[in-house]
Amino acid sequence: MDKVLLVEDEVNIASFIKRGLEEFGYEVTVAYDGESGWNAIQNGVFNLLIFDIIMPKISGLELCRRYREQFGYTTPILLLTALGTTQNIVDGLNAGADDYVIKPFSFRELQARIAALLRRGSTNGTSAAELTYNDIVLNLSAHRAEREGVVIDLTVKECRLLEYFIHNHGVVLSREQLLKNVWDKNFNTNTNVVDVYVNYLRNKIDKGFSHKYIRTVVGVGYVME
Repeated sequence: MDKVLLVEDEVNIASFIKRGLEEFGYEVTVAYDGESGWNAIQNGVFNLLIFDIIMPKISGLELCRRYREQFGYTTPILLLTALGTTQNIVDGLNAGADDYVIKPFSFRELQARIAALLRRGSTNGTSAAELTYNDIVLNLSAHRAEREGVVIDLTVKECRLLEYFIHNHGVVLSREQLLKNVWDKNFNTNTNVVDVYVNYLRNKIDKGFSHKYIRTVVGVGYVME
């Protein structure tokens, strides 16, 4: 049975999510503020963490950062929030979140996102810990790349984006494909979160090197060459 920690200060929402997840067979622990959530993390083992962002005492973003710094990236983190701009999404993902669900949401969508995160987590142990493409070596467990002896630290999403580019090198990938396969979702079509993250990744793996791997294909998307 997968164990879920839900940190949500709105009692009605927390109760709704807890009941729904328990019907799907999850064991759910609820905390109603960030400090109580952090204490629960110290005293329990969970397969998935769900944090609201705006909470008393410790915000969901700070909770996410603390968890990643102390415990690493093995356990998936899902953020729930009413803040839905591209910058809000980027801030959440940069804090170490794996996914981001915007309120109001349907329980069906939330459950699908949770199932996808848990499936991904269950296959991590069987996937290759390291990928190599030309002079790039990507360490998936450490979220770190190396190119020409330069060590490059990556966020969760930057690592996943680079992994997807490496697996699909030479293939022109649309923004919709990247949203579906890297973020496991379709954000509002007006979002530029893909472009923001491709730019972050370029600044880390291409800037300062003679060969540029990621090329923009105007009107379509991106390709890793």
